[in-house]
Amino acid sequence: MASSFDVVVIGGGPGGYVAALRAAQLGASTAIVEKDRMGGTCLVRGCIPTKALLQSTELYSLAKGGEPFGVVTGNVGFDWPTAQKRKTQVVDQLVKGVEGLLKAGGVTSLHGAARLAGKGQVAIDGESIAAKDIVIATGSAVSRIPLKGAELTIDSDRILELKEIPARLAVIGGGVVGMEFAAMFAALGTKVTVLEMLPQVLPMVDADLVTAYAKHLTGLGGVIQTNAKVTEVVKSKGGLQVQFSAGGEGGAVDADQVLLAVGRSPYTEGLGADEAGVKLERGRVVVDPHLRTTADHVWAIGDVIGGIMLAHVASYEGVCAIENIAGHSNRVPDYHAAPNCVYTDPEIAHVGLGEKEAKDKGLEVRVGRFPFAASGRALTLGQSEGFVKVIADAGSGRLLGAHIIGPRATDLIAEATLAIQNGLTLEQLDLTIHAHPTLPESLMEAALAAQGRAIHVANRKISAPHPAPAAPTPPAAAHSAVGAAPPQSGEAKSNNPVVAA
Repeated sequence: MASSFDVVVIGGGPGGYVAALRAAQLGASTAIVEKDRMGGTCLVRGCIPTKALLQSTELYSLAKGGEPFGVVTGNVGFDWPTAQKRKTQVVDQLVKGVEGLLKAGGVTSLHGAARLAGKGQVAIDGESIAAKDIVIATGSAVSRIPLKGAELTIDSDRILELKEIPARLAVIGGGVVGMEFAAMFAALGTKVTVLEMLPQVLPMVDADLVTAYAKHLTGLGGVIQTNAKVTEVVKSKGGLQVQFSAGGEGGAVDADQVLLAVGRSPYTEGLGADEAGVKLERGRVVVDPHLRTTADHVWAIGDVIGGIMLAHVASYEGVCAIENIAGHSNRVPDYHAAPNCVYTDPEIAHVGLGEKEAKDKGLEVRVGRFPFAASGRALTLGQSEGFVKVIADAGSGRLLGAHIIGPRATDLIAEATLAIQNGLTLEQLDLTIHAHPTLPESLMEAALAAQGRAIHVANRKISAPHPAPAAPTPPAAAHSAVGAAPPQSGEAKSNNPVVAA
C-alpha cells in the first residue's frame, strides 16, 4: 500500500465514496477509509434497507387490494423473515457495487478507524498515511435525548433487525425516519402511535401535504399525537408504556416496541478534530462556503457539517469539494433546489419554497393544485390519493416550490427540481409536451392551474389578474391558450376534478 496520496477521504458513505471517485477521475491518487461497510449509513442501515422493506409492504398492500383489478389472491399473508432476507440481499449487492466502483476507479480502499494525526497525516488504527488534502465525510449518528427509560427503546438501526412484526409500536418523533417506519408497520397491521413534540409531524413539509397524510395514516388505525412531550418509558404488564403530556394533560401509550426517532447528529467521535485545528460548533465541523474547514487542506462534506442531512446532498458536496481541491472550479454549493423525499404511502416529496415560507419572505405568489383523482394514469394505477401543489412568483411566473403527495411522488419531484434549479416559469412547464397518460402530467396541470388555465379541473373565477409572463415561442408554432384566463394571485383550485381520460 502506498503511504502517501493526493487525497484521503475519511468515510465511505454517499458523500465520501462519490468524492473519492471524482478525485480519481481528475487524476488524483486517492484513498478512502471506512471503519464499517462501504456505502455508509444510507446504504447499510438507512435509505436502502428501509426502502427495500417499504417496497415489500407496498406490494402487500397492493395484493390485498387486488380484487377490483381482477386479481384473486385469497388470504394474502406477509412473511417478515423473507422480506428481511431480501432487504439484506439488496444491501449486500449495492455494497459490492460500491466496492467494485472504487476498485475500477483506481481508489485505494482502507478499512479501519481514521483519525487526523497532524498536518497532512491520517492515522488508521495506528498506521499513518500522508495526504495533500483530506476530506472529512464521517456522516452522522442517531441522536440521543435525556429521556428516562431510553434504554428500553430501539433506534432506527435496531428496528431494521426486528425478528417479528410488533403488534403495537410507539414512535417518539414525527420526522422523516419516524413517519417512514410508522407507515411501514401500519401497513402491516401494527397499531402505530406517533408522538411529536411540535404542532405538526414532518415539520419541514407543507401543511397541506401533512394533513393529507395524517388522514391516510388514521385510516390505517394509526394515531398522531402532536404537542406531546414524552416524559418516560417504563415497563408495563405485557410490554412497554410511553408516558407523555400534551395540552397540560397527561397521557400514556402501551406498546410492544418503542422507536426513538428524534433525528441525527454529526459524527466526529475519535476524529481528532480539536488537535488538528478543525473547529467544531455544536458538534458539527465548521466549513466556509467552499467546504474548507479551519485547518489547511482539510475539507468536510455531508452530515458531519450539519447542513441538509440527505445522501444526495452529501454526494453533491463531495463533487464540489473535490473540484475545488483540484482547482477546476471555485464552487459554492447551491442548495435552493435540493429535493426532500419521504417514503410513506402515499409518498411525499418537495423542493424549493413552501407556500407559507414564500409568503413569510414577503413574496407575492401564485399557487396551483392538481389532484391525482383527476389523473387518468393515477386512476389506472388505483392510486389516486393526493395532489401536486406548485408555488410561483406572481410577477414573473418563476417556479419557487413544488410539493407532491401521491403515487411515485419521490420520482415526480425530479422534473420540478430541474425547473427550479434552472429558473423555469410556469408557462415553460406547460409549454413542454408531457406524455399521456403519465403521472408527470400532473405537474404540468398544476402549473396551468396556477395561471388560471387548468384544463382537467374546473377553474374558479379570478378576482385579481396579473399580466401573463413572457414565454418562449416553440420552434413549430406558438402555444395556443384560447379562452385561457390570465394568471392571478392566490390559489387556483377546484373541488370538482374532471378525469384526464
